[in-house]
Amino acid sequence: MSQYFPSQSLLEMYQPPQDASNGTWIGRIWRPEPVTGPSVVLVKDNWVYDISEHVATVSALLELDDPVSYLRRLPLQDPVVTLEALLANSDETQRNETQPWLLAPIDFQAIKAAGVTFAASLLERVVEEQAKGDPSKAADIRASLTHRIGVDLSEIVPGSAQANSLRQVLMEQGLWSQYLEVGIGPDAEVFTKAQPLSAVGYGSTIGLHPKSTWNNPEPEIVLVVSSTGKVQGATLGNDVNLRDFEGRSALLLSKAKDNNASTAIGPLIRLFDELYGIDDVRSAVVDLHIVGEDGYRLEGHSSMCQISRDPLDLVAQTLNATHQYPDGFVLFLGTLFAPRQDRDQPGGGFTHKLGDVVTISTARLGTLSNRVNTSDQAAPWTFGIRALIDNLQRRGLSQQAIQPRGAV
Repeated sequence: MSQYFPSQSLLEMYQPPQDASNGTWIGRIWRPEPVTGPSVVLVKDNWVYDISEHVATVSALLELDDPVSYLRRLPLQDPVVTLEALLANSDETQRNETQPWLLAPIDFQAIKAAGVTFAASLLERVVEEQAKGDPSKAADIRASLTHRIGVDLSEIVPGSAQANSLRQVLMEQGLWSQYLEVGIGPDAEVFTKAQPLSAVGYGSTIGLHPKSTWNNPEPEIVLVVSSTGKVQGATLGNDVNLRDFEGRSALLLSKAKDNNASTAIGPLIRLFDELYGIDDVRSAVVDLHIVGEDGYRLEGHSSMCQISRDPLDLVAQTLNATHQYPDGFVLFLGTLFAPRQDRDQPGGGFTHKLGDVVTISTARLGTLSNRVNTSDQAAPWTFGIRALIDNLQRRGLSQQAIQPRGAV
């Protein structure tokens, strides 16, 4: 691992949800003992309970019609650890591998992401496209585009008659872009961000492609959806963005997005119940803090009320008659955050440095923190679907991976 990591604990930055005791929280941890492997956990009153003997995969739990009622009926054994101790040990740079730590709170689900869902990020994608990956050109292109487009894109309803009229005008001016197409056109951009089981959790290193020189975090709310399209809960995510790769060519999207450790999700899933639901997602404010080892600090905020497409519309455009996800999926909803501040030289814009600590938080979902390194220096992804199935079989939990014990 890199020597760039600062010594401070991520726990210093953790802000618990303001109503944590009222929420229904699930996640996954790695338990080194008494059995080595991943376990599904319920977090209640700051205690972490292993519920794998009842339900061995998050995917199976979220296929229930009412997972919250199921969890409320479960007989709980002694807790494994306190939440504070679990968070502290999840910090990869200070981890005691004889104690449990957090994993990404999903397993078999497909990892999908919606792009260009905010007007501000829409403009920045067009800037990237025209800059061809060169951050020094961004400011001039941004100013020119804003002037030539001549309207506030946040006021345009995607797929509307007004959007179609603007599309025609921009095409006549030679300004139409693939990003404008998905930003204000009828069809949303929904892509595969990463493979099942490849996401990292709270405290783990998050990776950048080592050839990238222009990149940034993308702080987002992530919906957790069953195979039937029912939104069962929400969590936080970092959809790392390589502005240079994607700016050079949209056909490099897979290289820009799906790299080792380039997806962080967590720390826990908050299930929808009588106190928290989709309207709370719609009104959430997502905060971002970046702290560099060089003392650099940056803050940003994304208000979900500014999203161009409703979250449920994005879900419907992901799962429908033309595309199914039998193990469920998670969906990154996009971000308003597109940093323009110069970090080093004037006109250079923002880009990560190794050792940056990225913290994403909302008032009701908690805090996701990760340190930045390159993908080739992050821990390699080795525990995939076959490894999980084999692990659960050896632990006698294979049936609970498919159907929760005692489910009606």
